Amino acid sequence: MKRFRRLRTSEAMRSFVRENRVTVEDLIYPMFVAEGENLKNPVPSMPNIYQYSLDRMEEELERVAEAGISAILLFGIPAHKDEKGSGAYDPEGITQRAIRMIKEKYPSLLVIADVCLCEYTSHGHCGLVHGEEILNDETLPLLAQMALTMAQAGADIVAPSDMMDGRVGAIREALDANGFCNVPILSYSAKYASGYYGPFRDAAGSAPHFGDRKSYQMDPANGREAMREILDDLDEGADMVIVKPALAYLDILKSARENVSVPIIAYNVSGEYSMVKAAAANGWIDEKRIVMENMVGMKRAGADRIITYHALDVAEWIKKKD
Repeated sequence: MKRFRRLRTSEAMRSFVRENRVTVEDLIYPMFVAEGENLKNPVPSMPNIYQYSLDRMEEELERVAEAGISAILLFGIPAHKDEKGSGAYDPEGITQRAIRMIKEKYPSLLVIADVCLCEYTSHGHCGLVHGEEILNDETLPLLAQMALTMAQAGADIVAPSDMMDGRVGAIREALDANGFCNVPILSYSAKYASGYYGPFRDAAGSAPHFGDRKSYQMDPANGREAMREILDDLDEGADMVIVKPALAYLDILKSARENVSVPIIAYNVSGEYSMVKAAAANGWIDEKRIVMENMVGMKRAGADRIITYHALDVAEWIKKKD
């Protein structure tokens, strides 16, 4: 008889043969910076997540530094929006100013700048619109300009999340032409039109004012299509890719890991976070146990890094264990 239980007899033994581990270095923490002063606005649908104004952002950055988290994903919330999302590519926009401040005060912290128009447009879509049509090719120069201003501000990595066709190539060309050939592109390559994004849209003020994003984000029923998206982005110049959401798409994450050798990042999105928080608040689950199980599940499926709103808690739990 084979006795698999021999390797499960104690925590020391289980740890000795453990295949996957979550470390603090695996974590990327999303943050929201908002135009204004003295702001720490709670996101009602995301417990313990806030929008910070630039003058108060250091409160959270200090927690990130103390936790040992090495990277943040930055989203900006402008005071004014327009149809062209001009705040997205304004060199003096809220996100660009935040990047400069972060890199001045926390130079070793990797800043990943999200590149998308949705937080900056009056209509809430990720590209320019004509009537109710989302314009692909007309949007590409604006995304390229946005990525360039982020790089000029000091962003270490730019991360296009818009899902316009050809945007990685347009961004790579703009960065290279302006002396930023060493700034990597982390592409949201397999980004699905998911119901899991609802709380994020509260946090970023980015809900579309008409229609939905199904004409440019991926159909949740499609798996093989994800590899076409990923391979195309890599051909255009992406250095790393994101699978988003994570938990309902672990098959996509595993398929990506088996087919490409670049770093793959799982985005443990807002709805996944909020469901865990709500269940834990009601006493239905053990929050720490569930969160860590989710983290190791993403690692087991093939994630090299994990974007998660749980990052500060996970970092604390890991440190206490160590």
